Amino acid sequence: MMRLRGLYMGEEFRGKGVHVALGPMMNMGRVAQGGRNWEGFGVDPFLAGEAAYETVLGMQQGGVQACAKHYMTSASWSDFCLSNVATDGPALSEQEYKRTQESSNVDDRTNHEIYLKPFLRAVQAGVASIMCSYNMINDTYACENDRTLNGFLKTELGFRGYIMSDWNAQMSTLSAVAGLDMTMPGGINFGPYTYWGPNLTAFVLNDTIPESRLDDMVTRILAGWYLLGQDEGYPPVTFNVNDPYNQSQNLHVDVEADHYQLVREIGAAGAVLLKNQAGVLPLNKPRSIVLVGSDAGDAPMGPNGYTDRGGDAGVLAMGWGSGSCNYPYLISPVDAVQDRARVDGSSVSWWLNDWDTAGAANAVRDVDVALVFANADSGEGYITVDGNEGDRNNLTLWNNADALIQAVASQNNNTIVVTHSVGPSIIEAWIENPNVTGLIWANIPGQEAGNSIVDVLYGAVSPSGRLPYTIAKNLSDYGIGLVLGGDADTLLSIPYTEGLFVDYRHFDQYNITPRYEFGFGLSYTTFEYENLYVSAIPQYDNTYTEYEQAWAEGIPTPPGEGSSVAIWLHRPAFQVQFDVTNTGGVAGADIPQMYVHFPAGSGEPPSLLRGFTDVYLEPGETESVTLMMSRYDLSVWDVVAQNWVLPSGAITLSVGASSRDFRLTGTVPV
Repeated sequence: MMRLRGLYMGEEFRGKGVHVALGPMMNMGRVAQGGRNWEGFGVDPFLAGEAAYETVLGMQQGGVQACAKHYMTSASWSDFCLSNVATDGPALSEQEYKRTQESSNVDDRTNHEIYLKPFLRAVQAGVASIMCSYNMINDTYACENDRTLNGFLKTELGFRGYIMSDWNAQMSTLSAVAGLDMTMPGGINFGPYTYWGPNLTAFVLNDTIPESRLDDMVTRILAGWYLLGQDEGYPPVTFNVNDPYNQSQNLHVDVEADHYQLVREIGAAGAVLLKNQAGVLPLNKPRSIVLVGSDAGDAPMGPNGYTDRGGDAGVLAMGWGSGSCNYPYLISPVDAVQDRARVDGSSVSWWLNDWDTAGAANAVRDVDVALVFANADSGEGYITVDGNEGDRNNLTLWNNADALIQAVASQNNNTIVVTHSVGPSIIEAWIENPNVTGLIWANIPGQEAGNSIVDVLYGAVSPSGRLPYTIAKNLSDYGIGLVLGGDADTLLSIPYTEGLFVDYRHFDQYNITPRYEFGFGLSYTTFEYENLYVSAIPQYDNTYTEYEQAWAEGIPTPPGEGSSVAIWLHRPAFQVQFDVTNTGGVAGADIPQMYVHFPAGSGEPPSLLRGFTDVYLEPGETESVTLMMSRYDLSVWDVVAQNWVLPSGAITLSVGASSRDFRLTGTVPV
């Protein structure tokens, strides 16, 4: 589904004549309040890397050049969006506050094991371009950082594509020497002057920048153009993004096809069932239903009433900022539930006033099911919504949601909450209330939002979504927050003193109990795991035997161009096999997850995600599942040797349903 989503995006971009799509965005959701977390894939580098890999393959199969971003430790201004495919949130986003005036100060091991990892997978997928970010990395701006551009990307990862700047992220002409290949359109601060143009010409003519470097820049840029076959038969540009309704400049080429079906499927597949007390879900032709909360309905000014989605009214299906787009339409839960109620013969009412809690409490009395819809929004820092300057001021749900849910639950003992949220929220005010019988974390699902949630509520889809982050009991439990303060000229220092211990790795390391852990999610059925078998995969290609034997002896991998993406380091070396059985009464999909536990003394977190898959089973059906691991998956970064090494000691693994629900355990035969 990840690759198909990428394919559809690529086809839509190509159909409009777009050559480069500015995505995927793979920054980590390091700070839970980060404004652009919704654009990425979650908080885990393995998860983000696999999602990036599949997305890049799909997008470029569709004919458009993908641009992995933001390299390396910041959210940024530019993003991609399609007419109808909902995008996910940032990978290694810090915060929106002072994003152009901060230095992400991170140690070498953490950089390699967390923040570089998704970009490594994008390079392995053949990504055409990578976008460098606004912030500084260890006090050097990302777009002229020789260590990260030439050192990490072009040497360690062997990246042969081009590195482009974000808008206004270029800081000097000499950024070309540091590894920058392309600068975004427009001059310095969008003025008439540029660091390149005549300045670059002068620097080449006086030998400050070698002519060979200019040739390399041009070669890298043209390589992507030829790689995707854009040199002939490519559709012309048929739109003006700054004036989309100008009839003379927009041909309104329809590229949507039947992609709405996948949008609906993704919205349902990604919904996470967090609570289902006494099996109240799925709904079965209830006599009466009431929908409560503005998130259940339509925005008074329509789905595109706020510029770049910079407001929260009606159902939340997308965050705000440059990563947003105009909806072609937006299906609200009220509309979708009414369609289903017509079939079931149910009566439907609603109360969309979030602030009149007394009225809401009165509206839900004597109703079979009370569905309360709540949300939490965020976005890019150039827009402020309700005092939130991109980043979230806190992790509460918006629009009086806690009070509204409590009021409804006080009068209805079958209160089911649905949240559309850009990230985790603190829900302690009501989650243990026995009258709150169900909770679905529906994320931000895009234009088919209402249809997607109805598919889950009524059981057309058995929930299989899993949390891509931890939901804590308190904001402070995350251990990492926004760094604020300073005046207009202040350059913030953001220390990554947490090192490798981000999100679930932090909770595990310090024995903090979350409300819902990373990877958690319920189903309408149950699954059983058994018959774990871990084995080494025979290697019949002896080309790299010397390297493989050295690695097994704990000798760091040899350095050189492409050393971190070497075939022998990444090809499958171990396989983990086990059986999954659907022991419940309905068909459904499960997401088995594999976590590795490195030996004590390695410096690694207690558990690290190293594999997952989905398996759809009918009641009583059993399927054998196989997950692979490479030597890279079992290596740590050696800061002295500057390469990957197998740590000393036994490495074990667990297979289960979440980062804290392990069903099977074994040892890796290294």
